[in-house]
Amino acid sequence: MTAATLFPVPPPARGAGVGPDAAALDRDGYAVLDALLSPMECRALAALYNDDRRFRSRVVMARHGFGQGEYKYFAHPLPERVVRLRSALYPELAAVANRWNAALGVASRYPPEHADYLERCRRAGQTKPTPLLLRYGAGDYNCLHQDLYGEHVFPLQATILLSDPDDFAGGEFVLVEQRPRRQSRAEVVPLGQGDAVLFPVRERPVQGTRGVYRTIMRHGVSRIRGGHRMTLGLIFHDAQ
Repeated sequence: MTAATLFPVPPPARGAGVGPDAAALDRDGYAVLDALLSPMECRALAALYNDDRRFRSRVVMARHGFGQGEYKYFAHPLPERVVRLRSALYPELAAVANRWNAALGVASRYPPEHADYLERCRRAGQTKPTPLLLRYGAGDYNCLHQDLYGEHVFPLQATILLSDPDDFAGGEFVLVEQRPRRQSRAEVVPLGQGDAVLFPVRERPVQGTRGVYRTIMRHGVSRIRGGHRMTLGLIFHDAQ
């Protein structure tokens, strides 16, 4: 049985403006959306970093053993572009997430609209917004990790490169897949300015010769060798 048989990919939603390559998510564990944001939109979002009124918290990675560099979580109200991105990406990602849960024997399913899923988070006490801006300079990096934040965890997330790749060296987006009874597999995902990478938060189903098995996923950023790198992180569940 092939992955395409196990995880049949539905046709794109009618009128959908953006959407993932569901076949790539099933096959590779990630998918890239080219030029999801324009250079002007990237610069405008990156410029928000210096306005502390827009954020609920700032994290210096070295203080917590997360790596080096820093990031800030947006406060409510979120920037309108961030709200629209999450709302537009969510429905097709929810369809993928529901197929994955079915393949893994997980009972929970995700509603078709992001607002309904956020309401589910709110009822569980997860009310803090999770979209964030991350800023790296020379020597900075982000250790391999998972973005969980509470009982309710939406299985997929997105990272969008806001910087021009010519403005920094190193700083590759890295995914590591821990496969049962096998060595881990690393994947480096090249991105252009405004490109988004869609990837699992903590696990995904993989079709093996003896059926479906579960792999554990972590992501991070390799060391910045020079320049500055900024990204936007889109997590679809809120935090406690």
